[in-house]
Amino acid sequence: MGERTGFLPIRTNTFDRIFISVVLFIAISLLWMRFVEAYAPLWISTLLSVVLGQWIIRKG
Repeated sequence: MGERTGFLPIRTNTFDRIFISVVLFIAISLLWMRFVEAYAPLWISTLLSVVLGQWIIRKG
């Protein structure tokens, strides 16, 4: 599990990709609560963040 290149514009290791996924999870959740929660429930944001996080960890 060393450094590798993927679609992210930087070289990353597994921890870097996990960290990016967690930061995106928090950002998506906060933006969702601010702008979208009146129209769609928060669990959709969580599901979207988990899917995006898995994609980043595997392919990033």
